[in-house]
Amino acid sequence: MKDSDPAIVAIERAMVAIRRSQSRRALNKLAARAGGPAVDPTLFGVLDAVEAREGEVVVTDIATALGVDQPRASRLVARAVAEGLVERRADQTDARRIHLHLTATARTTLDRAHANRRAALDAATADWPDGDRTEFARLLTRFVADFETATADRPDDAR
Repeated sequence: MKDSDPAIVAIERAMVAIRRSQSRRALNKLAARAGGPAVDPTLFGVLDAVEAREGEVVVTDIATALGVDQPRASRLVARAVAEGLVERRADQTDARRIHLHLTATARTTLDRAHANRRAALDAATADWPDGDRTEFARLLTRFVADFETATADRPDDAR
């Protein structure tokens, strides 16, 4: 890897800026401006993970999705349950397995969050030609997939 590659430096700086714009404070300001309730962004991570795999998600999946250990994921899920955002249901074929499901409140909250984020993205790219938006979406999606692969946990000898 070349440390001085200007494109890599620019990508890294952009990623830091994106992370800052997605901070708890920034997300709560966006929700407040849109008239929605402020939900802890950490719990949004739980909701996003459940939404991505509705009906088949267990606490271990939450831990993996958020990059946290099982006890932390369990505490986050417990908070989401306590706040009425997630409910636990026993697996119909194996009562020992508990699946997580979004409540109607969570679905409304997520729908509002998706709409707010999409509106912000639309505004940020409003002056872009359609082809640029399409190409950016393609490249960003590819980057995220490749970044996940490149940073995935692997045994030390596989790196």
